[in-house]
Amino acid sequence: MKKKFVISLFMVVLLTGCAQPAELPVSEECPPVGPQTDLGGREVRIAIENAYPPFNYLDDDGVGVGWDYDVGRAICELLNCTPIFVETAWEGLFEAMAAGENDVAFDGITINLPRSLKIDYSDPYIEYGQVVVVQEEETRPELTSEESFVASDLNLGTQIGTTNEITAIKLVGEDRIMSFDTFDLPMVALEAGEVDSVIIDEVAAIGFMGENPG
Repeated sequence: MKKKFVISLFMVVLLTGCAQPAELPVSEECPPVGPQTDLGGREVRIAIENAYPPFNYLDDDGVGVGWDYDVGRAICELLNCTPIFVETAWEGLFEAMAAGENDVAFDGITINLPRSLKIDYSDPYIEYGQVVVVQEEETRPELTSEESFVASDLNLGTQIGTTNEITAIKLVGEDRIMSFDTFDLPMVALEAGEVDSVIIDEVAAIGFMGENPG
């Protein structure tokens, strides 16, 4: 039986800085964006991890689906190009982009300075925080507050080379971090009881729990 997961709420506040984003005005139509480039039907290679729901993942038939796929196709429809989705491991993704192996990368990539020295970013299109996920039946008091968690010896799973890993190290130090190659492996380890908690992006946490109901 699969185990259910919950988001540790004290960590949501700790890592995102606020509980709810401010409401934004809703427009029925997007404003015009100016002249659009016509790429003449050329192929555009889009790097994608296929392990980051709800943005990109493989369905039960092994077909890549998710928000990134939908947006990639929509953009290519506007720009007259053909999207070629290339499954790419997170580790080495930025180096591959800098080397020209792919044209674009879609993977919920957080903007930071080291990455901006290797690649160009689009304008930001989504804002979300980081959360810590624990098993639903978790009752250990060390996971009920920031202070008790930091003071404990409990470990924290994350994905290598991500801003989540950077935050985890700042929070509890390298000795208590277990880093994995792909996004889904920390969650698999949590389900198996190999890690005490996992730090991931808020939207991805909700997406993973939606794709893996108890």
